[in-house]
Amino acid sequence: QVQLVESGGGLVQPGGSLRLSCAASGSIFSISTMGWHRQFPGKQRELVAIIRSDGNTNFADSVKDRFTISRDNAKNTVYLQMDSLKPEDTAVYYCKMVVRTTTRGMGQYWGQGTQVTVSS
Repeated sequence: QVQLVESGGGLVQPGGSLRLSCAASGSIFSISTMGWHRQFPGKQRELVAIIRSDGNTNFADSVKDRFTISRDNAKNTVYLQMDSLKPEDTAVYYCKMVVRTTTRGMGQYWGQGTQVTVSS
């Protein structure tokens, strides 16, 4: 129905930057909320940042002023620009979108996850 494909993860040194991308495809009518979550080993998944259809954003305190989130509605894509990365940012990052499909109501969809490792 809806598929989310993430890219942009990898290994980066402390203080470096990465940009994650997540593109949705399938039977999409509209997308309300786009966001990013991350999961540390042995921990629950936690919110990193979200952006709503009106452009309103929310960030976790741990990434505020370092990360930015943006969206390209024409491409059904959300981005996460990560600057001043710290080793504590090392996690699997998951894209999430709330999507209204052309055949069904609103639903929540997740990407496959992309590994971000911050290490010297």
